[in-house]
Amino acid sequence: MNIGQAAAASGVSAKMIRYYESIGLISPADRTQSNYRVYGTNDVHTLRFIKRSRTLGFSMDETATLLGLWQDRSRASADVKRIAIDHVAELEHKISELQEMADTLKHLAHCCSGDDRPDCPILSQLAGTDGRAGA
Repeated sequence: MNIGQAAAASGVSAKMIRYYESIGLISPADRTQSNYRVYGTNDVHTLRFIKRSRTLGFSMDETATLLGLWQDRSRASADVKRIAIDHVAELEHKISELQEMADTLKHLAHCCSGDDRPDCPILSQLAGTDGRAGA
C-alpha cells in the first residue's frame, strides 16, 4: 500500500510517517521503481503501536524503547512494566501540577468581582503586583 493508504489504515498522518522514518523510529519503507514508498501489514501494525504509545503520552524515546521491546520476543516483561510504572508516576505528577493550577485559577476567579472596575486579582497575580499597573 502507498503512504496514504498506510496513513488511513494506521491512523497516523503521512507527514508523521515520513517524520518517524526520518528520525529512525521506523525503518525506511521499501520503494517502487518510481521511488514511491510501499508499506505492508507489519508496517501498519508498527504505526498503530506508535500511535497508541504516543496517545498514552509516552515520549518519542520511550516509544522507541517500547517499540524495540515489542519487537524483541526475548524481552523481559519487567522492562516493559518499569517503563509503564515510571510513566504513570510522571503522569500523576503532571496531574497534581495541573490540579494546583486549576485550584489557583478557581480561587483567583472567585476573588475577582467580574464587574466594570479595572481591579482584577487574576491580572495582579499574573503581574506579580498588588494590583497597580506598571508596579
